[in-house]
Amino acid sequence: MNCFTATIDLALTDKLREDLTAQEFTFTQPPYTIFSAKKKGVSCTLYESGKLTVQGKEMGPFLEFYLEPEILKTFKFSHPEADMNWTPRIGMDEAGKGDYFGPLCVASLFAGEEGIRQLVEWGVRDSKRFSDDAILKLAKKIRPAFPYVVIRLFPTKYNELHAKFKNLNRLLAWAHTAALADLSQKTGCKEAILDQFADPSVVEKMLEQKKLELHLVQRVRGEEDIVVAGASILARAAFLEGMESLGQEVGAVLPKGASSAVKTTAQTLIAKHGREILNKVAKTHFKTTAEL
Repeated sequence: MNCFTATIDLALTDKLREDLTAQEFTFTQPPYTIFSAKKKGVSCTLYESGKLTVQGKEMGPFLEFYLEPEILKTFKFSHPEADMNWTPRIGMDEAGKGDYFGPLCVASLFAGEEGIRQLVEWGVRDSKRFSDDAILKLAKKIRPAFPYVVIRLFPTKYNELHAKFKNLNRLLAWAHTAALADLSQKTGCKEAILDQFADPSVVEKMLEQKKLELHLVQRVRGEEDIVVAGASILARAAFLEGMESLGQEVGAVLPKGASSAVKTTAQTLIAKHGREILNKVAKTHFKTTAEL
């Protein structure tokens, strides 16, 4: 993990500052922070909101031997298994929905108790906490070790389905339900957790239409669940690999997101291939298309 984040009670500010002073940290005060403290191998920043971030090569011992026992009073970093849910379950997440270029990827991952222990051992966390290279390496470990389903909708198919559903959340609900139905059938698992992306009724209606009888929990920040986090890594890896293959097809490096760099690349592709290239590489319902 590159950076640890937690929220603390600001009443602990003085204790934290005193303790860090005793540990020979040096202090600065960047904008929007109460302080930022650094010493060799560790930096620790406390924001006005109470958000605390820790990073650096020596972050692990600092968290395990000081921050967790003295400030946080929990051991989720050093002993994540302590309050782990060991129930066999399917975790679900998606990637690419906010990116103009590239596919929409939905992943379902099944893990039993032994599999959950493996995910803990590998340090699996929400995919947003990892670099692209780390995501691809973790996905190569997970794929042969776990039952999973990935649905990857490249733009041509995505645009066709979006025109049919006329709504991204309904399209996502359809894809998640399809992946869940497939994996539930393969594994016999009837317990599932989804990183919630819309009103729960949107997915519930899709489950009813498919006559799927299972217990689905839809949770905001669902990727805090380790099996959902594993699914988020598979979805993100599928997206990154899809972006790479699409880029090779059209002879361009496709930027992520929906930034000005995305518009510049799109304009270059239009100049080279004509406007119809957008249906092959982009989610054309984005406002970026109209702006182009």
